[in-house]
Amino acid sequence: MAEVRAGLAPGTSVEVWFQDEMRVGQKNKLTYRWARKGSRPRAIHDQRTQSTYVFGAVCPERGTGAAVVLPACNSEAMQLHLDEIATKVAPGAHAILILDQAGWHGAKELRIPANISLLPLPPRAPELNSQENIWQFMRQNWLSNRIFKSFDDIVDHCCYAWNTLIDQPWKIMSIANATGRLSVTHCEDWYQPAESVTLWDSQISCTVIQDGNRGGCHGPSHCGAG
Repeated sequence: MAEVRAGLAPGTSVEVWFQDEMRVGQKNKLTYRWARKGSRPRAIHDQRTQSTYVFGAVCPERGTGAAVVLPACNSEAMQLHLDEIATKVAPGAHAILILDQAGWHGAKELRIPANISLLPLPPRAPELNSQENIWQFMRQNWLSNRIFKSFDDIVDHCCYAWNTLIDQPWKIMSIANATGRLSVTHCEDWYQPAESVTLWDSQISCTVIQDGNRGGCHGPSHCGAG
């Protein structure tokens, strides 16, 4: 980070962002549920295999984020996400984007926007990436324990989940700021809230991309992407 700061103009504000991808499909996850003591609640589980990918990034300090929903996970998709993040960085600020070392994160063909610098994490260190906490929260609250009727239904729910999260900036601040005080386990509720948060204005950011074309969500009006 010191190297990035040294290369910026004096007085430039620096934002820390965290980035990652999540696969969401019909063969969905089952998570813990509230139930009467001694009972064994049932949960539906689909065996079909259609799926999509959510590329997401958050800035815990500002309580905001940027995401795209894409049918593939590759360097082209990563480029689209970087371009989307660049539009959400505060005017005049520079973003340090913390991410893992997936192949498409460091592809030579990537054109890094001028207001973003990439900072790779060490190998096998998901507990250092706040976006992992965000994924877990989204799965538990809006995406798991359900049946998706079609590919479009998956996309609609991903857009709804992301936009609902972005409308609650204090949630992003609380969940994403918890990184560094946790250890990742196989438990479905491993994220924890921070001690205090501050309310900031929110901004919806979810773009759906189908067949290589960038456009607004084609689903119900509750998605709000465009």
